[in-house]
Amino acid sequence: MTKWLGALPALLLATGLQAQAPKIAFEKYTLPNGLTVILHQDRTAPVVAVSALYHVGSKNEDTAHTGYAHFFEHLMFEGSDNIKRGEFDKYTSNAGGYNNANTTQDRTYYFELFPSNQYALGLWLESERMLHAKIEDAGVNTQKEVVKEEKRQRIDNQPYGTIIGEIFKRAFRVHPYRWQPIGSLEHLSAGKLGDFKDFYQTFYVPNNCVLSIAGDIDIPEVKQKIEAYFGSIPRGTRPIPRPSVVEPPLGGEVRDVIEDNIQLPAVVEAYRSPKQGSEEYYAFNVLSTLLSGGNSSRMNKVIVDEKQLAVQAGAFNFALEDAGLFIAYGIANMQVKPADLEREIDAVVNGVKENLVGQREFVKVRNQITTDFVTRNSTMAGIAETLANYEVYFGDANLINTEINRYNKVTREDLLNVAKKYLNKDNRVVLYYVPKGQKGK
Repeated sequence: MTKWLGALPALLLATGLQAQAPKIAFEKYTLPNGLTVILHQDRTAPVVAVSALYHVGSKNEDTAHTGYAHFFEHLMFEGSDNIKRGEFDKYTSNAGGYNNANTTQDRTYYFELFPSNQYALGLWLESERMLHAKIEDAGVNTQKEVVKEEKRQRIDNQPYGTIIGEIFKRAFRVHPYRWQPIGSLEHLSAGKLGDFKDFYQTFYVPNNCVLSIAGDIDIPEVKQKIEAYFGSIPRGTRPIPRPSVVEPPLGGEVRDVIEDNIQLPAVVEAYRSPKQGSEEYYAFNVLSTLLSGGNSSRMNKVIVDEKQLAVQAGAFNFALEDAGLFIAYGIANMQVKPADLEREIDAVVNGVKENLVGQREFVKVRNQITTDFVTRNSTMAGIAETLANYEVYFGDANLINTEINRYNKVTREDLLNVAKKYLNKDNRVVLYYVPKGQKGK
């Protein structure tokens, strides 16, 4: 009875958060050319998010042309038949707006935020990007150098910057997830103009895109403008490559030591985990919050605060469309050996395999997840992106209102079961990152 009363405030908090989360109404339809459109009206602030999600990421590339999806994220700001080179950003900023883009293994995403009286500019910019982006030698050569510099800054010269790439190329041996979105600079350098045009004509088509708009809009008016800007764009006729390869079991622990320009060693453990959207995926997300969700999480509390073996420790579920990795890591404190840090990480991970999570801790974690879910959908940019993601990956944009129910179905027993099933040594890659010159020490 005492334990139940102790958990009561947390239970009440979780109930309150769910009650306060408003339902996000939206309208979805498809143009004859295959473009999926999602519209969400919210008149509380005079802002509009215009976004375009193309279902193409690094996993859609072939082994001789890696890095193309990410490269196009840059190239698509070069201009179009009606937008001069270098002026894409000027249109946005001059209208008081903001734009950006990102690329993952599974998608390429573009968005603009505008005052509501300027949203039509966003529609025009995205239609220009889709219909006749400039793919010519000057822009291609410029963006090749931009991508090379990005790789140097964010990966090559960044402490621990190669970790994700080194993990993925060992955890996946046949699936395209084995290379990162940045891809091969050699492939980009060797790419011909025709190669890039082929990529554009294959993937940058309306039937491979979700146009998601959220904010202070009049829906009938927006529909008319979408038809005017996008209706005449022809449907793509080329087959869109989707990898069907099934990654075989890892077949045993993979270990390696990597020298890096760092001062403190790091230990990284990556376990194969389920793809996004499965029942086990939700259990893994709960598990990662349990281990690493805030200062009171297990890894931070035990490894960083109590035993002071690491300056930072955590875990996260890197789930993708076809597969996933559950990654636990720690950056060692001064004088701490990687082997000692690994033993403590294993001890914390094994704790969720051997014992049922306590009810109070479990409720706390669910509260955190509910809060994160509500927060993610508290801005127009967040809503537009979430609607597009759900539609592309699951064919169900309404998960923006219902996915929290999937998390709420996860039980303590589910956490124990997925931990026992997946968090095993024969299903993981372990990397020691050490300062240069210390690999054999």
